[in-house]
Amino acid sequence: MTNANKLSEDFACNGYVSPVSVMSENEAADLYDQLLLAEQSCGGRLPAVLNAKAHLLLPFLWDLVHDPRIVDPVRAVLGPDVLCWGSSFFSKDPGSSDHVPLHQDSTVWGLSEHAGLTVWLALTPSTEETGCLQVVPGTHRTTIQHVIRDSGSSMLPFGEEVALDYDLNDRLSCPLAPGEMSMHHALLVHGSHTNSSDSLRRVGFAIRYIPGHVHQIGDDKMYATLVCGENHGTAHKEVRPEASMAPDALARHRRILAAATRVVSKNARGLPRE
Repeated sequence: MTNANKLSEDFACNGYVSPVSVMSENEAADLYDQLLLAEQSCGGRLPAVLNAKAHLLLPFLWDLVHDPRIVDPVRAVLGPDVLCWGSSFFSKDPGSSDHVPLHQDSTVWGLSEHAGLTVWLALTPSTEETGCLQVVPGTHRTTIQHVIRDSGSSMLPFGEEVALDYDLNDRLSCPLAPGEMSMHHALLVHGSHTNSSDSLRRVGFAIRYIPGHVHQIGDDKMYATLVCGENHGTAHKEVRPEASMAPDALARHRRILAAATRVVSKNARGLPRE
């Protein structure tokens, strides 16, 4: 059995694969340094509006979502035609209350199938102490009711989380060294605790990939980045930024993000509140 077949089988069985080695710690450190430069240009941190689909604003991230070391394992799961539907950094400062409640990624995506996956690439150590990803294996086989329980410290834009309670014994931690990634199904229940370390910032880059045939529900066509294979005509084509935060790239990004926000906001408003 090839490594690709083994990865695909493990993913189908459990709903996730972790860890997957992508690059050296030095390469991950270089990516982190480039993030720091981008943050400095924005006054300290990337605003939420620029963090969403950040690969459309920062050339090094555009190259990263196309990196064969990431895309090849994704192709083993999703097939030959792959789109990048979204991307963003997940950063937790040491001692902060930021956390990610248990949820399924595609709950508010508004896509025709729950067939995508999320790559989570560690740029700094992601450990139990710093608040690494936790998953509930096998939960990717069905959709689960979500509610809005926004605690104020949730890192999810709408504060959604699964209505069911999962015992801590149901959860498995997925620690990652810098340069390693995990992949989890769009329906896998997952989340993460706070960063309880004294000095380590936990930073990961999440990339949302979907098969090329998946489309957005409704009248509007979604925007996405073709990373490999053929374009099925399901999405408006996204293009590489001319330079970091280039004016034309910022203008395109505003239009694209506005269209995506309309869809996910509508789906989030349909969730009950508790």
